[in-house]
Amino acid sequence: MYRTVVHGPKAFDNDRYLAEQTEAILHRVSQFDKLYLEFGGKLLFDYHAARVLPGFDPNVKMRLLQKLKDQAEIVICIHAGDIERRKVRADFGITYDSDTFKLIDDLREWELLVRAVVITRFQDQPGAIAFKERLERRGVTVYTHLPIADYAVNVERTVSDAGYGANPYVATERPLVVVTAPGPNSGKLGTCLSQVYHEYRQGRRAGYAKFETFPIWNLPLRHPVNAAYEAATADLRDVNVIDPFHLETYGTTAVNYNRDVDAFPLLRRILEKISGSRSMYQSPTDMGVNRAGFAIIDDAAARDAACEEIRRRYFRYACDWANGNADEESVRRIEMLMQEYDIDPEDRKVVRTAREAAETAQANGTKGNRGVWVGAALQLPEGVLVTGRNSPVMHAASALILNAGKRLAGLPDRLDLLSPIVMESIGTLKRQVYGGDTPSLDLDETLIALSISATTNPTARLVMDQLPRLRGCEVHLTHIPSPGDEMALRRLGVNLTCVPSFETNKLFVS
Repeated sequence: MYRTVVHGPKAFDNDRYLAEQTEAILHRVSQFDKLYLEFGGKLLFDYHAARVLPGFDPNVKMRLLQKLKDQAEIVICIHAGDIERRKVRADFGITYDSDTFKLIDDLREWELLVRAVVITRFQDQPGAIAFKERLERRGVTVYTHLPIADYAVNVERTVSDAGYGANPYVATERPLVVVTAPGPNSGKLGTCLSQVYHEYRQGRRAGYAKFETFPIWNLPLRHPVNAAYEAATADLRDVNVIDPFHLETYGTTAVNYNRDVDAFPLLRRILEKISGSRSMYQSPTDMGVNRAGFAIIDDAAARDAACEEIRRRYFRYACDWANGNADEESVRRIEMLMQEYDIDPEDRKVVRTAREAAETAQANGTKGNRGVWVGAALQLPEGVLVTGRNSPVMHAASALILNAGKRLAGLPDRLDLLSPIVMESIGTLKRQVYGGDTPSLDLDETLIALSISATTNPTARLVMDQLPRLRGCEVHLTHIPSPGDEMALRRLGVNLTCVPSFETNKLFVS
């Protein structure tokens, strides 16, 4: 399970947040017979929040729900189109449907009740049908919600038996129903409103609220922590704004984002149409249950961490654009944010160091098998920078992690950790059995070789024992990593960036 790693000043107090957030949710639950709580962002493994607010426990939301497990149950939504398009969750590198399977497993490990999965905007997509059948064969209850004609535009139709009423009711029993999803635009809000409609039809006073960490409503509009949220959602075109409804009603400034502000008048009309009474919410901020801003204990540390996250997002979107997974507008939006906040991607310490490592390799004439000089850099918890370069026998990421492990173990750089016999055997497998064009070991292969060597080599064992300390470290590569490098770096839990440059001219890299 992911543990919190803080390299540098701590900016966030988890215990304070847990206490305040729990109290706020219970207060909101007490106002209804049943509350449908939409969970925005990641329910589990909220790495963005952990990076932007050093000290934030990525699983603090789960800790909160575990405290409420006797009162709460969970409904998971997934958009049928995302299943069909095989949309990928970037931080895990797995598709949304696979992430749903993982989410169910994780929730069960935390002893939380998963009531059902709802496939939204279902139109008999083959992938969605196969997904539904697979879940049902494993004993998971699945509902399908069809698209509603003129949804939200025609309130009379939406709030009727031809709209929300046409969706099957998800049979829930507990006073708190958490509605979550693998990612944004999965249909959480529509599912909540559909359920509230059915609850009123059955004589129960149900309510809706939203639990979303970012943007943080009681921070300044242009605070870097809120800007980092804009960077993270550049592909969704989210923009932070002052909540005009909150300002008009209460005379106080609150930050929200454009989609919630734009949708609020219509959402309030829908809730009032369902309940037949005036809504208790006068602003989109009123709908939220978010105490994160009250748990920030070091504003300067949070600002620095947020600026670093914007740098990371710039590199990620640039690489996604190079790979055809993002549009140019997303990159442009990040560039505008960096200009506004005077952020230079070169100020990310590992960037220059990685480039210098590649330049050193070029000066020494040491190329990998593909004839390209590649450099990598990692910043250790104490701030020391370690480098790695590619070679005919090893990828730059592989050399980097071995060098970092040796540094943490207090071993000399020139010490050989891997058994030549093991390395040669893996190289032979890659060339003669797999038909590969290079014996050079990627990081995944290198770590396997290291684990084998550790059974007979005490120094290799020392380095293996240091690897968990790399979680949360900053890493930069001067090229887009191979699949084996990227997956292994993700599993090590480092914060990876790279430049949009390819190690090879080949279009297919296994």
